[in-house]
Amino acid sequence: MAQLNEERPVIFLIDDDPSVREGISDLLRSMSLTVQAFESAQEFLDSQRPDVPGCIVLDVRLPGQSGLEFQRTLGNSNIELPVIFISGHGDIPMSVRAIKSGAIEFLTKPLREQELLDAVQAGIAYDRARRAGAGMLAELRERYESLTPRERELLALVVSGRRNKQIAADAGLSEMTVKVHRSQIMRKMRAQSVIDLVRMADKLGVSSKA
Repeated sequence: MAQLNEERPVIFLIDDDPSVREGISDLLRSMSLTVQAFESAQEFLDSQRPDVPGCIVLDVRLPGQSGLEFQRTLGNSNIELPVIFISGHGDIPMSVRAIKSGAIEFLTKPLREQELLDAVQAGIAYDRARRAGAGMLAELRERYESLTPRERELLALVVSGRRNKQIAADAGLSEMTVKVHRSQIMRKMRAQSVIDLVRMADKLGVSSKA
């Protein structure tokens, strides 16, 4: 049960209008969603946020730092939560700018409840996928770090498509030694095939040696 609670998504709502915060919070909570509401971007940055999937519902016009300026701050702070903009004064250039900067949606007030709910669910799904991808990449890096320096060198040769005899000649090893190292690489990386190993190397940014 504790694990389920840890993974319960949270929507972070940032709007300086108390009535908007209350209305959106009530709507989202009526759908059994957890909401944390803030009246400013700085209040959000100063808060202790749970490390769970979620998204940010962000007003474009805020006191102090605007929503669009805050969007840049999020990127510079490595906060990768998806952003849904809401605005009572939105125009096409503003919405284009927001989307180009990475926002997943730009909604105008008065908000249509279903549009907001759909956007929030899309944001949560996007963040879950991002977190899963980041977790898989972190695990791949751990596997790669378990390789010896010689195994990392040979990995680059293996994913280039070279045969054992060619790798042996390039690395100055016997073909039998290469076979042993290759087996160890496959085991440590948990690769089922060379194709699988090539995909892993590509995700890790390990370039094959020409």
